[in-house]
Amino acid sequence: MLSVEELIQEALSLPSSTRVFLVEKLIESLESDIDENIQKSWNIEAKKRQDEIRNHNVEPISGEIALAQIKQSLEK
Repeated sequence: MLSVEELIQEALSLPSSTRVFLVEKLIESLESDIDENIQKSWNIEAKKRQDEIRNHNVEPISGEIALAQIKQSLEK
């Protein structure tokens, strides 16, 4: 059996289309482990946030600004 490092090197040597296929299959395998209730809750929250932005109830900011604000609040 290959070590993780050997497996990574082997995967990286594959043609890009094959690597894409491999990644898709790995993601699919993880998605089957997702709790449906948790996923449903996240979908509801994402829809709510999308609606808030579209209705101009909130002003979106970039991830960079959000992280800077979090860092600043942690320093206080």
